[in-house]
Amino acid sequence: MQALIGLIRTMRPKQWTKNVIVFAGIVFDGQLFNPDSFLRTVIGFFLLCLISSSIYIVNDVVDIESDRQHPTKRFRAIPSGQLPIPFAIGGAVILMIVSISIGFMLSPWFAVILIAYLVLHLLYSFRLKHIVILDIMAVAAGFVLRVMAGVSIVHVQAFSPWLYATTALLALFLIIGKRRQELLLLADKAGTIRVTLDSYNLPLLDDMLRMVTTSTLVAYILYTIEAPSTLLAGTNLALLTVPFVIYALFRYLYLIHVKGEGSAPDEVLLKDRPLQIDILLFGLTFVFILYIAPAMR
Repeated sequence: MQALIGLIRTMRPKQWTKNVIVFAGIVFDGQLFNPDSFLRTVIGFFLLCLISSSIYIVNDVVDIESDRQHPTKRFRAIPSGQLPIPFAIGGAVILMIVSISIGFMLSPWFAVILIAYLVLHLLYSFRLKHIVILDIMAVAAGFVLRVMAGVSIVHVQAFSPWLYATTALLALFLIIGKRRQELLLLADKAGTIRVTLDSYNLPLLDDMLRMVTTSTLVAYILYTIEAPSTLLAGTNLALLTVPFVIYALFRYLYLIHVKGEGSAPDEVLLKDRPLQIDILLFGLTFVFILYIAPAMR
């Protein structure tokens, strides 16, 4: 029983929030209220959660020694000894087989993207996370693959490629912020726990953070300008959502620089009420623009 509880802990259900981005395909293509598309995307979401969990398990097995030196990660199931390594590896393999098999039945292209996602993160676990800059780019690529997975499930008609760019840049924004906070938290032990942290410093990460913050905002504004030619039928109403994006970026920077948070973006999202309200208002505004405003014309 302890091993099973440890396996569930290692699957990290709290981090499944990252996979919500798979719904971008139906939301921004105006298919949110299409029952078939919604059901297929819900299934895709859970399959992404399963394959993501398998990667978390593999990553914890690979990082067992460094995690034992980390102030918080040492309490995870594998480094603490709650979850035996053979049991963990068996669970990871089963999750991979189940998710990819069901994925093929859902959509062959979706399954291909799941495989690409798996290969990318296995490469990350064994090699890429030890290469400076490529480590953060690999994680950002995972978020883009999540969006692509959602698009592959349904017959998308007007999904703008600018959202891929926005997704990649926003992911870089969160990852760089996380690296910055890890560097501050771990101090002299940073390089022994995450090898690439020896190659980063605060000035570099702050410069990178400034670059991707600006780029994220510009890419999103370009999406709102380009969107009328695809989905919004000649209106510029999507520009109304830009203030919410600006606030979210600024709020996250505030949490990083003033509150000292941001080492785990998913945890920040789950506990910061102003950020939650802002994201909710953003979502409601976009739903109004995409689904209600056209009916009022």
